[in-house]
Amino acid sequence: MYTARDFSSIIGVSGFSDTLLKAHFGLYDGYVKNTNLLVEKLAGLEPSTPEYAELKRRFGWEFNGMRLHELYFENMAKDVEILPKDSGLYRTIVDHFGSYEAWEKDFKATGALRGIGWVILAYDREGGTLFNIWVGEHDIGHLAGAVPILVMDVFEHAFIMDYGMKRKEYIDTFFGAINWDVVSGRFST
Repeated sequence: MYTARDFSSIIGVSGFSDTLLKAHFGLYDGYVKNTNLLVEKLAGLEPSTPEYAELKRRFGWEFNGMRLHELYFENMAKDVEILPKDSGLYRTIVDHFGSYEAWEKDFKATGALRGIGWVILAYDREGGTLFNIWVGEHDIGHLAGAVPILVMDVFEHAFIMDYGMKRKEYIDTFFGAINWDVVSGRFST
């Protein structure tokens, strides 16, 4: 069974109210609880039933909601530094996008798309390629086998309490809270 992780260390991150973060942690706790509930229920059901089929479909939503929130909270910190220009991730971003600034512009533009979901800098290790992708909901748009390197939540619950409908301001603030050590670690592992 899964246990909700404690992300209270990011309380106080610049640009994110404690109220917003605590509410967001509560939402995450719900995904953990529902993932565990579905694991239990599915174990006791006959696979050929309609109930099994619907719960099996729901599992990806809850599990991915849990994991994406973990990745999102992990790649945020109170004390952050810029991505070092001599890092492997920085060099790969430049190789694939032409410049760090071009990558950032594309990532932010992806986050500004209409709709709810996630923006992920994903690394396809097999092809050695980076992509900025849009993941609708929690379970639509993932690139099979690609590793999430940087994850940004663009569901309204991630920003509306502090920013109203000013998604661009939220995205700019998020960039000031990226823990590049964590993000670089995901790239190199």
